[in-house]
Amino acid sequence: MAGNKEYDVIVVGSGAAGLAAAITARKRGLEVAVLEKEPVFGGTTALSGGVLWVPLNHHGRKQNPADSVEKVKTFMQVETGTFYDDAAVTAFIENGPKMVDFFERETSMKFIPTLYPDYHPTSPGGVDIGRSILAEPYDIRGLGQDMARLKLPLKTITFIGMMFNSSNADLKHFFRATKSLPSFLYVARRLANHFKELVLYRRAVQVTSGNALAARLVKSALDLGIPILTSTPVRRLLLDGGRVCGVVAEGPEGEQSLHARHGVVLACGGFPHDLKRITQAYPHLRRGHQHLSPTPAGNTGDGCNMAEQVGGVVDIRFNEPAAWMPVTRVDFGGGEIGVFPHLLDRYKPGIIGVLANGRRFTNESNSYHDVGAALHRACEQMPETAMWLICDKTALSKYGLGYVKPAPIPIGSFIRNGYLLEGKTLAELARNAGIDPAGLEQTVREYNKDATHGEDPAFGRGSTSFNRYLADPEQKPNPCVAPITQGPFYAVKVLMGDLGTFDGLRTSVVGEVLRSNGTPIAGLYAAGNDRASVMGGNYPGAGITHGPNMTFGYITGNHIADQAGTRG
Repeated sequence: MAGNKEYDVIVVGSGAAGLAAAITARKRGLEVAVLEKEPVFGGTTALSGGVLWVPLNHHGRKQNPADSVEKVKTFMQVETGTFYDDAAVTAFIENGPKMVDFFERETSMKFIPTLYPDYHPTSPGGVDIGRSILAEPYDIRGLGQDMARLKLPLKTITFIGMMFNSSNADLKHFFRATKSLPSFLYVARRLANHFKELVLYRRAVQVTSGNALAARLVKSALDLGIPILTSTPVRRLLLDGGRVCGVVAEGPEGEQSLHARHGVVLACGGFPHDLKRITQAYPHLRRGHQHLSPTPAGNTGDGCNMAEQVGGVVDIRFNEPAAWMPVTRVDFGGGEIGVFPHLLDRYKPGIIGVLANGRRFTNESNSYHDVGAALHRACEQMPETAMWLICDKTALSKYGLGYVKPAPIPIGSFIRNGYLLEGKTLAELARNAGIDPAGLEQTVREYNKDATHGEDPAFGRGSTSFNRYLADPEQKPNPCVAPITQGPFYAVKVLMGDLGTFDGLRTSVVGEVLRSNGTPIAGLYAAGNDRASVMGGNYPGAGITHGPNMTFGYITGNHIADQAGTRG
């Protein structure tokens, strides 16, 4: 940490929210430093899909000119319910498009439109297209030597280190590689380029999704001369009277005091690995059930804990305190364990989810958050919060299941290590998986009766544009529904996980951390998952973390600059 010991603004955390605040403040003329506890930067952002939900952005207006402020407000009122905050929602709607324009105009950040519908497109104010945008892919050689400091994507959702685009178009070629010559050629080119990158750089350099979002923001920050000090955990906040005036951080030279003239921004990624706090917040953990999070292990609630020590308040109030994600535990061997988020397989025809009693409990083609919320409710009286994804040989060959890839990738190792469960009959599969055999046989029998005609009267799979978006358009008449008939049959056991916390620090709209009496703690701000989500514990569209997080980071950076009297 040689060099400056005083800055205008210190940002703690190097994810999208913290970098958005840092870049905005720097463009307004303030001297900014970013401190990151891990040896790599990017935070949860680098592991994510890289999608932002920003209604009325200029990309979305071209796709859906009929969208409006009134529709967005109606949608958010319905989705957030009793937690609707008009001031925060208004600020988000007004500033989101400005944030997108600012970053595309002033930095290396580039966005592209997606075809994502809202996750609840049939809700009042919901739309089928136009609110979710995606970070444009990026060649990380543009980071120079700092390329080595970019956090790698989740190993479980790459193929030999190669990333896929969250827009879903990329993956369609891989699913069709053995059936379509154009798709085969596309995949061959991607693999050839990827192997070349591995030989030259020992990692993928053409990055997509959250890795691209993080890389573009980091590039923008470094170009502005913002130091990003990795391996520099912040231990506590410094106070001068009642004002936060800096931090005590631990770097290569030991503990040092770094002073901030105009503010400290906490953007530490929430508390998904703070066992004490998530046991208080997560309903299935309160029951003593298991939880696995694919978020960075360093997200241990540092920002929330430090803010509490100076009078901040962390509210645990949302009905759904985190962005739920059904996950499976992946054993890579040699003691290495990974967490696989079930982002795609649940939508595919011929794959259903059942509980230990063999019964379905929800529309498996709903969003990961909705399926997770239904799962923890369905398992209230059960010994564990778990479901099993079930399919037959046909579906497994076409789509894979969890970490198991589609044909022609071999499946033997997954059966041997117990990740993939197999049975010649449904009853045998149920016994091997610990599921009630009679219940599973009856469920599949009832499901198949209607699935043969592409129908799911029990739970309505394929009934919304979002259900269908991630399904198989070649499956007629319903891209989400096909019978389960061709043995052998397969299953993976799915547990509860999360993509980050929704509950968090109580803040003003501009990000000031508030005391229990509602007064702001001078000089202290929170951004990203450290502050309570404007979505009120719901997850109504692709990118509802990054979109608000970057927008409120932008708002906070501008507010600090306004208070400092800079123009930029």
